[in-house]
Amino acid sequence: MRGGGRNLDEDDIRVRARGGSRPRTRIRPKHENARVGMVTTVDRGRYRCLVEGRQITAMKARELGRGRIVVGDRVALVGDLSGVPDTLARIVRVEERSSVLRRTADDTDPVERVIVANADRLVIVCALADPDPQPRFIDRCLVAAYDAGLEPLLCLTKADLAGPGELLDAYAALDLRSVVTDHRGDLTELRGLLAGRASVLIGSSGVGKSTLVNRLVPEAERAVGRVNPVTGRGRHTSTSAVALPLDDGWIIDTPGVRSFGLAHIAPDDVVAGFPDLDEAVQECPPGCPHTEGAEGCALDAWLADGRLAPPRVASLRRLLAGRAGDEEAVAG
Repeated sequence: MRGGGRNLDEDDIRVRARGGSRPRTRIRPKHENARVGMVTTVDRGRYRCLVEGRQITAMKARELGRGRIVVGDRVALVGDLSGVPDTLARIVRVEERSSVLRRTADDTDPVERVIVANADRLVIVCALADPDPQPRFIDRCLVAAYDAGLEPLLCLTKADLAGPGELLDAYAALDLRSVVTDHRGDLTELRGLLAGRASVLIGSSGVGKSTLVNRLVPEAERAVGRVNPVTGRGRHTSTSAVALPLDDGWIIDTPGVRSFGLAHIAPDDVVAGFPDLDEAVQECPPGCPHTEGAEGCALDAWLADGRLAPPRVASLRRLLAGRAGDEEAVAG
């Protein structure tokens, strides 16, 4: 974990080799003629990759070992790259990632799980009603976005059922970009914000994320569920991540996630999303949680002196609370 040692992810889980396995070699082929493509879907050990305009099905080469390949990864492929049905290429290299969106299984789990690679925007989809807004879920997504270096965008749906004013006011101090939609309204503004970007869509059950994807990319045909009138929860409908082309960019619809743990994110990494508070934070003692009343926390002193904007400090502390809060159900 950050601040206490190196990060852990799935690659740190070791599996004992069975008897008879061939010894590994340190010498790997360079595959200098490999073609580079982008992983668009992952399904049971098979990877759909876009290579020079063709969709190729591939498997991971043995020499890559235990490293995980996810949607958004840029990979080098060899073998049959024709795209003809029933042909299979091999992924022999994963290119360096520009960004990684991670989660842990829960807030006590040190093992990070990579969700998407090489995205540059996280679109947090939240309904204004049916189900009610979940500010804590939004906060946790913001923490994950800041940690991954992704630009967050708040997309509010079902504006025909409730107004956005109160929720937008709660995030005004964060200077968070937002867009408001309803189930039939024009999506021109949203499309403009997504054009030319690699955007990950994430949202809690029943907020209309899959409906939104289908309206943006009709050929996607993502399954759509309904909200349970008793529990107020939706049904998990997206079962796998998929990258879909949209206006010279990509939207990546994520699968249902039962929990979105943030155990891998240190408080200082959350603070990094608030550069205007950095000078004050530098005066905090090592390991300061930056919570109200914490011993020696300079944020309290600076607030008392009128040198910080109270809404900004309150927003930071809400995000820190979201990092350590209860799990939130995440789904599509």
